[in-house]
Amino acid sequence: MTFEPQQLGQSSQELASMLRELRKRAGLSGARLAARCNMSQSKVSRIENGRVRPSLVDVEQILRALDAPPSLIDEISSLARMANTEWRNLRELRRKGLGTRQSELKALEASSTHMRYFLLSMITGLLATPEYVRASLAHSPADTSKAVAGKLERQVVLYDASKRFTFILTEQAIRWPVVAPLALAEQMDRLSSLTHLPNVRIGVIPVGMHTPTNPLNTYTIYDASLVTIETSAGSLVLRDGRDIQSYLKEFSGYEKCALFGEEARAKLSEWSTSCRS
Repeated sequence: MTFEPQQLGQSSQELASMLRELRKRAGLSGARLAARCNMSQSKVSRIENGRVRPSLVDVEQILRALDAPPSLIDEISSLARMANTEWRNLRELRRKGLGTRQSELKALEASSTHMRYFLLSMITGLLATPEYVRASLAHSPADTSKAVAGKLERQVVLYDASKRFTFILTEQAIRWPVVAPLALAEQMDRLSSLTHLPNVRIGVIPVGMHTPTNPLNTYTIYDASLVTIETSAGSLVLRDGRDIQSYLKEFSGYEKCALFGEEARAKLSEWSTSCRS
């Protein structure tokens, strides 16, 4: 199934309306539908009024309970998939302001308990030195001062003991020359120091390490509720539970082959020394 980018994330109200009309055609009350789906009546009501975004599993349960015809099942399932997928292109992000993006990420971090980051090609702002942050945004034609400040301000969340962080970085992400060699060595030293935080795990995957799959993108998993995938053209947001479980499984595979603790610090020290030589 393929979508036009502008369709993604914009079909929630249409989905809610179709589910509501389908229930009425079946002659069922919200309470009876809820009982058939093993849901609360309030959840059914919120779904039908567009106040709650149903997962694909929720939609499948409702369609089965309503004995929906195959043609409608295909149409509504497509809408549900689009409602749970959102595309944000880079032009839109720049138009809103890169500082606004930092506020959105800060809100996501505030509402999440365990965040998992797979970093394929660069170091994320939460782990970056000020010089690295500035250099990572230097190519942007927009004013980046608020974005730089926002990235550095967000780093305080790492010291919130109620939250857990797991970062997996490829050797390419760590050693890519975003900054000059000495500054890159300082960045590696910062990564090494952050491995001592009790709620932060930083794993590294050296070049040559066998991985279960070939990584294609940088992504972040927020608890088990949302995945953001970064591309050069923008970011994709996935909310469907099955998509999230797929990324959790992939992340777990990388986690098993990454180096943590003393082994990670030894590699970072080796690469840092190489930068300084």
